[in-house]
Amino acid sequence: MRLLKSTQVTDLHPNIAHRFTRKATRAIILNGENILLLYTKRYHDYTLPGGGIDEGEDNISGLIRELREETGAQNVNNIQAFGYYEEYRNWHKDDYDVVHMLSYCYTCEIDQELLAPEFEPHELQNGMQPLWMNIYAAILHNEMVIKNSEKKGLSIERETFLLKRIVAELL
Repeated sequence: MRLLKSTQVTDLHPNIAHRFTRKATRAIILNGENILLLYTKRYHDYTLPGGGIDEGEDNISGLIRELREETGAQNVNNIQAFGYYEEYRNWHKDDYDVVHMLSYCYTCEIDQELLAPEFEPHELQNGMQPLWMNIYAAILHNEMVIKNSEKKGLSIERETFLLKRIVAELL
């Protein structure tokens, strides 16, 4: 899979710091200029659905599971690799200094009807909800949050980059 971007959001050198790697998947599901996203009330941002790959799980199985849990998506099909985003970020738990985050992005299709999501407690607490959104409006919204919000989430810059890349290559 091709590298879309590699970024370092840490003051520690990734080769020296005590680090761990977290692998995740992100789903790109388009319907014209609309894209299936997650809105997070806590951070007031839009992100691609997806999440961490469980131990023993491959990328595709993780993608399908995360889509079902976060959006209620059914019959995930026509899965194609889009690229991955690599980042190094500060980490302040579990005896690590840095997380090496790899987000594997895939285009796919789903049935139009979404079932009820199965959110984890922290996702419910953050006010996550799946929705179809005009991709251009989502980019503008996230750019305003990056510019004006002090409580923005750590993922918004990655997600906004990915949304712009999707527009450039798929629309």
